[in-house]
Amino acid sequence: MNATIRLALAASMLMAGASHAQDTLSIAMLIPGKIDDNGFMEAGYNGLLKIEKQFGAEVAYTDQVQPEQDKLEEALRALAQKTPDMVIAHGGQNNEAAKTVAAEFPEIPFVVVQGGVTGTNLSSYEVLQEHSAWLGGAAAGLLTQSGVVGHISGIRVPPGLKGRGGFYNGLMHTRPDAKFLTIFAGNQDDTDLAARVAKAETEQGADIIFTMLNAGRQGATDAMREAGAKQIGNVIDWTKVEPDVFIASAIADVSIPSVQAVQDLADGTWKPGTIKHIGLENPDAVSLTLSDAVPAEIRSRIDTLREQIVKGEIAVSTEYSGPELEM
Repeated sequence: MNATIRLALAASMLMAGASHAQDTLSIAMLIPGKIDDNGFMEAGYNGLLKIEKQFGAEVAYTDQVQPEQDKLEEALRALAQKTPDMVIAHGGQNNEAAKTVAAEFPEIPFVVVQGGVTGTNLSSYEVLQEHSAWLGGAAAGLLTQSGVVGHISGIRVPPGLKGRGGFYNGLMHTRPDAKFLTIFAGNQDDTDLAARVAKAETEQGADIIFTMLNAGRQGATDAMREAGAKQIGNVIDWTKVEPDVFIASAIADVSIPSVQAVQDLADGTWKPGTIKHIGLENPDAVSLTLSDAVPAEIRSRIDTLREQIVKGEIAVSTEYSGPELEM
């Protein structure tokens, strides 16, 4: 690590950009899951590739680490020991591990993507996926025929909880009498588990299910196709991938926060001790896509709700305290 970054961390990093104009940036990223999961982890890896291309940075990463704090700490520590210019931990499951390891390497800037932690050399960058999830819930309320709407996720991390809460409150906004089925099944990548959970929800009447899964998504998709149910995806536009099943997709491009963090570092504007939020005001980062099968009047209603959120006329709640399914 160059001397300018050491001084900048001690003095708000206001001069870091001048150093990086001359030096090659080195960026290390922890991606706990699989970089080809067609979901959250792959988006993080794509962000790292953008960093490599956009900044000419030297990049390194570690992937497929179990979401257990000691293992996450070990992986972050190994990356930090190579003294990169920034260490990025992709995913809120890294919150506590990042706090611990950042304190051990006070001269290195740390960032948690979709995190909620800060420190003297630590910040979080968060795409507000609860915003697009809220719109997804609103769309589900307008589209459901059975009045039963489901949600499936894997591990219980803050972004997932907020996404579930956002979806639920959007659903209640447009269909307050809907029955809501929800579960955190414990694994984002298990296709068999996802299929069983999706089957359980469709058997209870769910005709639309919001899935916040990674590699396990295909299991849910296959089960829902068999049951004739529709799915609302997340992270990417799934309506273009499997349009016979996906009625909408709550996009939250989580490749963007890491690129923004490195841009801030290069510009000398990166600040520790802060959480930077990116919401619906940036449609490249957060949006709801709807399939071609969605009627024009519902599209118009969703556009109006989006504008109301951006203007602050609707506050997106992420609270949910209702029942959960047990498997």
